[in-house]
Amino acid sequence: MVELLRVDDRDVRLTNLDKVLWPRLGLTKAWLLAYYGEMAPVILPHLRGHPVTLHRFPDGVEANHWYQTRAPAHPDWVEVVTMRPPRTGKVFDVIVMRDRASLLWAANAGTIEFHPYLGCASSLDAPTAVVFDLDPGPGVSIGAVCQLATRLHAVLASYSLRSYPKLSGGTGVHVYVPLNRPHSYEATKRFARQVAEVLRADDPEHVVTGMSRAERVGRTFVDWSQNDPGKSTVCAYSLRGHEIPTVSSPLTWEEVRDATRNDSSRSLPITPPEVQRRVVDHGDLFAPVLTDRQSLPVA
Repeated sequence: MVELLRVDDRDVRLTNLDKVLWPRLGLTKAWLLAYYGEMAPVILPHLRGHPVTLHRFPDGVEANHWYQTRAPAHPDWVEVVTMRPPRTGKVFDVIVMRDRASLLWAANAGTIEFHPYLGCASSLDAPTAVVFDLDPGPGVSIGAVCQLATRLHAVLASYSLRSYPKLSGGTGVHVYVPLNRPHSYEATKRFARQVAEVLRADDPEHVVTGMSRAERVGRTFVDWSQNDPGKSTVCAYSLRGHEIPTVSSPLTWEEVRDATRNDSSRSLPITPPEVQRRVVDHGDLFAPVLTDRQSLPVA
């Protein structure tokens, strides 16, 4: 059965609304579309104008899924931008999110996760932020990850840089340093690596900056390599394609410190209903990432 939904003067074609995408909870594509329809006002500002990798689960979270970097077949009103990532020399088109209709079109195609690039379509070579992905290895508690996040916060503050945390939607924490001023990827990646090495030198027993998974047991990987023109990171308010749906939820630094003290994730908002309620109560806690203008320190 096909339905047409009129969204901002666009006809969005909806299909298979009763298809179950989360078998453990019986959640359907209709539920997925309802979530993104409700959360569009807070997720779209973080997607708008950015090329986006679509993480698609057309047959649900327990079936085949893939990261769709190249733009799939799409209506003519969905915007694309041509990218040429460094080193590969390949040229391809990537979806750019502009409006609610495009968001719902992508969700109808089985996109559960949205991963925007750090650069905008209008200036692909200028990242709008520096991102740190704190990825815990086996045996690392959420309290330990949050403790590392607070240390990262302090290091960044020592450079007079403001930063904003969010849950990855899994077991990790992302910390964003908004720039919104012209910077090169070379500069942001170099800075991120230097800060990561400061954290590792401070606590080599619990922090790792290399890619080897064998080294991550009992340690947290500070992934500085996300600051690359060919990389994308899951968006604030995006769902994650786990057996039970979670959300990459913005946090306050006080919530991060509380999790450090309690060594528990119970107080952290990670489920869709929790995140939807806090948006109603507090609005978009990640909004400063869009407007805060800062510059990285020189060398």
